[in-house]
Amino acid sequence: MDTADDAAFDSVLEPGQLPALGASPTLGVPPALGPPPALNEFVLTLRCPDRPAIVHAVSGFLVQQSGNIIESQQYGDAETGRFFMRVHFETSQPEVTLETLRSAFGPIARDFFMHWELWLAGARYRTLIMVSRFGHCLNDLLFRWATGSLQIDIPAIVSNHRDFERLADSYGIPFHHIPVTADSKAAAEEKLLGLVGDLNIHLVVLARYMQVLSDDTCRRLAGRAINIHHSFLPSFKGAKPYHQAHSRGVKLIGATAHYVTSDLDEGPIIEQDVARVDHGFTASELVAAGRDVESQVLSRAVRWHSETRVMLNGSKAVVFR
Repeated sequence: MDTADDAAFDSVLEPGQLPALGASPTLGVPPALGPPPALNEFVLTLRCPDRPAIVHAVSGFLVQQSGNIIESQQYGDAETGRFFMRVHFETSQPEVTLETLRSAFGPIARDFFMHWELWLAGARYRTLIMVSRFGHCLNDLLFRWATGSLQIDIPAIVSNHRDFERLADSYGIPFHHIPVTADSKAAAEEKLLGLVGDLNIHLVVLARYMQVLSDDTCRRLAGRAINIHHSFLPSFKGAKPYHQAHSRGVKLIGATAHYVTSDLDEGPIIEQDVARVDHGFTASELVAAGRDVESQVLSRAVRWHSETRVMLNGSKAVVFR
């Protein structure tokens, strides 16, 4: 069964405990860029103690539901004794719905002690983006969302500054200015969590939001908040890490996207990448290269999470790319 680390991230034991994916008003929805998502395609994800016959049980369930597998990935972790699986499938039977599939799979999940989710393949994650005064990651996410490359809706952007209010307005997304000071931090976080509840948010993205969330807020957003930071930590902490790296003549710069935990910048890693630099880079060029890597890494993490390709494995993440 699950460890304490796993329990902290179990936002879903069985489908239905989170707001319904895809149940979104038009606010924060990008313009249609193609045919609507198919209503007969589904994604099943599961993790459970590893044992024989798991794949047999899942495939038998799909046969009973007239399912045809489009994509299937699995992983057995010999160290933790856990099994992980993601199946994207379709069915040609109109009487097969999300509700009937969940009902039919429930007994199988209980037999194998599974933590599982089953959604429409095109279901969109309602995503709240947080930002401070560095806008490269926000701008990148908004462009990818607007062009249909991210399976998300964006009902709100939250910031402790007003720098990107006009950018949010240009995309038609409500902007919420929530200032944060030492005296107002607790109230600011309660306002943030109120938005998460009121807007039925599935995912919170810290797109260079430069405030440390409290332990309580981290726990309440466990498994559904993603952060991005440069990969110089812990070598170059504090202000201007790229300038510190430049003064030391680094040859690689990178970025890490991870789930938010109360251990600052130490949550389960979803994605990382690096770019080579050399002695010819100025400090400003190093910063620009770092911003590119951060934007790309964060967008991939958001895409994989919103496509239910990421599952927690203790302090690590299994990512079915």
